[in-house]
Amino acid sequence: QVQLVESGGGLVQAGGSLRLSCEASERTFSNHAMGWFRQAPGKEREFVAAISWSGGNAFHEDSVKGRFTISRDNAKNTVYLQMNSLRPEDTAVYYCAAATLAGWGFWLVHLDGYNVWGQGTQVTVSS
Repeated sequence: QVQLVESGGGLVQAGGSLRLSCEASERTFSNHAMGWFRQAPGKEREFVAAISWSGGNAFHEDSVKGRFTISRDNAKNTVYLQMNSLRPEDTAVYYCAAATLAGWGFWLVHLDGYNVWGQGTQVTVSS
């Protein structure tokens, strides 16, 4: 089974930037759509962004649109989340995930659209 390892989290001031990385353990990663989710303290895990297996399609949740960008490099088995203009409300543990089903569809905004998850990386944005 594919294993995912996130990195790149940290503490940053409001307005700053971070780039999260998620490295997969297998080449089969390139056959799956990938997503990023986040979970703030006391809140449910929520969708942030998803990208198709080829990288040709991407979707971002409204609150991060224009600030965050998901991308992937299948040659490196890695998906990225570039986060700019960070806000204190972006503070959360960020998780990457590999989609359960092949293809690209509405299910990718839901938690149950994914069957492999990373361990998470903490992002803290100070005001």
